[in-house]
Amino acid sequence: MTNSAGAAFVAARDLLLEHRTDYETAYEAFEWPDLGDGFAWVRDYFDVIAEGNSAPALHLVEEDGSEVKLSYAELADRSRRVANLLVEHGLVHGDRVLVMLGNQPELWETMLAAMRVGLVVIPATTLLAGDDLTDRFDRGGARMVVTNATGAAAVDALDSSITGDVVKVLVGGGQGWHPFEAAHDQPTSFEAPIEPRPADPLLEYFTSGTTSKPKLVRHTQVSYPVGHLSTMYWMGLMPGDVHWTLSSPGWAKHAWGCFFAPFNAQSCIFIYNYTRFDAPAVLEVLVKYQVTTLCAPPTVWRFLIQEDLGSYDVALRELLSAGEPLNPEVIAQVEQAWGATIRDGYGQTETTAQIGNPPGARVVPGSMGRPMPGYTIALLDPDDDPADEGEIGINVTDKRPVAVMDGYADDPAKTDEVMRAGWYHTGDVASRDADGYITYVGRADDVFKASGYRISPFELESVLVEHPAVAEAAVVPSPDELRGFVPKAYLILAPGHEASSVTARDIFSFMRERVSGYKLVRRLEFADLPKTISGKIRRVELRSQEAGRPGQSARNDAEFIEADLRAD
Repeated sequence: MTNSAGAAFVAARDLLLEHRTDYETAYEAFEWPDLGDGFAWVRDYFDVIAEGNSAPALHLVEEDGSEVKLSYAELADRSRRVANLLVEHGLVHGDRVLVMLGNQPELWETMLAAMRVGLVVIPATTLLAGDDLTDRFDRGGARMVVTNATGAAAVDALDSSITGDVVKVLVGGGQGWHPFEAAHDQPTSFEAPIEPRPADPLLEYFTSGTTSKPKLVRHTQVSYPVGHLSTMYWMGLMPGDVHWTLSSPGWAKHAWGCFFAPFNAQSCIFIYNYTRFDAPAVLEVLVKYQVTTLCAPPTVWRFLIQEDLGSYDVALRELLSAGEPLNPEVIAQVEQAWGATIRDGYGQTETTAQIGNPPGARVVPGSMGRPMPGYTIALLDPDDDPADEGEIGINVTDKRPVAVMDGYADDPAKTDEVMRAGWYHTGDVASRDADGYITYVGRADDVFKASGYRISPFELESVLVEHPAVAEAAVVPSPDELRGFVPKAYLILAPGHEASSVTARDIFSFMRERVSGYKLVRRLEFADLPKTISGKIRRVELRSQEAGRPGQSARNDAEFIEADLRAD
């Protein structure tokens, strides 16, 4: 590295790589690099490692077997062409671009190109439509949208008053749209009219809105690019790895595992695009393409253990799970089959990986792990004092982590609220053991009391999904004349199971054998779960539904009362 800021970034990266299996040393020795005010990740890091580099940076595989593989050098060249196209269409430093693309090469090319110009990217899923999409244009203030045919149909369905002044770029081209492919005729050299600065905004994510209107999380030119050094460390990535994170574009997790963390490690990002999840097909892909590191949500791991994992000769070294803590039974089955432990990690759209189990560290079943290098974590009581159990807080006074968001772009009051008293307040509650391992309890808004006892919905949900009949579960408080509230579970059944009193009785019995009496699920209902567009359960709707619950008896044929079935 000839650039001093770039060299500082790589030195910080290399320290984490050197101590990837020595948590204590890495945590004590790591400091966020001093980058000054002239660092640009894509110019001072990515372009330097990409120059003349034929190593694969991106490998996309489709269900039909077709593939696209781009080297670091090829991806850098393509992104410079796209940057020239964006400028040609009139975009300037600070403009906002809505990127609605699937896992296709143009997504990575556009992201890198936007960073070159100094644009602010609003990532969005191609599933957006109607009011959700209008909100992106309205609050997001996008001057351009880059999308594919699916996204274009949703954009064209909006009133022209919303998109009339927006520059529209379509992969493949179409009536009223500029063809993305025009970038192919652009030069491979690019000079930014205005060089991006570290404090400039880079990403504005609309959160999933599980409890309220989606917040607009703003990250800078360094908070995600540099901040994801912690994610790289948690994942245990190394140069040359083939890394696959199962995630959909448009959400922060995609930037975590399908962009910044692998690129920071100089790994190859691998994607298998499927229409419908098929566990045997996924396992065969892992074997065929010799994927070395895999990050998948708990639901995927639960599907995978239904197969004979030991019969698949995988090359996996690192196994990861995120989104919600994974139940120990699944971890044990995978470890028995593959000799590797699934390691949990925790973070938010507002941060990078802030807590996790890194390679080589002891894994405590059920725990998310310990603070990642660069993060000082405390569990805060209602007075914002450290406690053994409380809201997860990040110290933003002393050595504020580079990785913490700049704030909520359109809500300074909300920013002040979560940044109060020198801590970033995550809104998540956890407990810490004597060795510093942190265990997730639940969202602060979701934890409730029943008969005076504090109930963690997540704890009960984790037990429920271990029952073979339960595919998904959500636990909320339900009003009760005697206890004030009791835990009620809304359940989606696994294929082959019937929503009947027999199934309900078996689930109640299963729970009685595994949890203490004071936190038993007393009611359950077989029903679809309301979800955000990103797939997160909207418990706020379920809580509201329960608040208006009439009487003590079952209110429909799909609801069952534990006391009634026990009496039978």
